[in-house]
Amino acid sequence: MKNKICFLICIFTLNSCVSTQSTLKNVDNHALIPKLNAANAFVLTEYSKDKKYGYDKDYPINVFYKNTTPAKENQERFLKALAGPKGEKITYIKTGICCPFPTTNSEMGVASLDVYSISWEGEKNPVTLYLNSYEKGALLVPVGLTLKKN
Repeated sequence: MKNKICFLICIFTLNSCVSTQSTLKNVDNHALIPKLNAANAFVLTEYSKDKKYGYDKDYPINVFYKNTTPAKENQERFLKALAGPKGEKITYIKTGICCPFPTTNSEMGVASLDVYSISWEGEKNPVTLYLNSYEKGALLVPVGLTLKKN
């Protein structure tokens, strides 16, 4: 009985925090599935011109591709393709989750974004990127970063 009450409280709390309308602006269910290189990183070919792409919770990097792999692995595949502004090797660490939103790609009907801190040698202020493992979109290099040289 206690477990049922806890479950109902969690569901009520989660539902009260999530709008029925998604605030995500860059979901594209027709985006092409990216190829992988020998290092198991996504092959990215385009740079974003939008300064909000990846840096704003409403414009996350959408790495969800059904039938390719577990979505969390796609986050790493994306991050492994990036380099600092001058080609520096980046380091990244997941620092949290945020920003619940409704989605049909989750069993619960709701999901959250993963927050990553990205840094490179010489960078004193790491940048924050928002990654979404539940929606699909064009994968682009965020403004201020570059592609890793193989």
